Amino acid sequence: MMFKSILTVPLFAALALAQGAVIGYPPQGTSVSPGSSLTVQVERPNSLTGSEEVAVVIGIQSCATRACISPAEYMGSILYNGPFAPQYYDPEDPPYQNFTVQIPSTLASGTALIGVAHLTLTGAGLYPFLEVLNRTITIS
Repeated sequence: MMFKSILTVPLFAALALAQGAVIGYPPQGTSVSPGSSLTVQVERPNSLTGSEEVAVVIGIQSCATRACISPAEYMGSILYNGPFAPQYYDPEDPPYQNFTVQIPSTLASGTALIGVAHLTLTGAGLYPFLEVLNRTITIS
């Protein structure tokens, strides 16, 4: 029984990596103004493992006066919460979906962290897989 457990952990880790999403836009360090719109692009590269997309949550937190907190622990102000349905737009790019979000007008100038929580159902048994991504931007 222990041998099966030892083999199962790497299998789940490999499946998890195969399902990974990526923040395609904005680039690290992008500068935006409080109250402005920002496009957040979430890419979902192809995988040999079957999966069913469920949702993404996009949040932002100000790190102007304190260190940023991992979005796995604190998403900040929620900018989007809903379905995720990435599509192909160019055969050379992975499937992705763009989300136009509004930067809160009350966000302080300085460093900010965009967090993306991505939920998908993976594998033949469709087990839930949650990953959290982040991107640092500047509020100016």
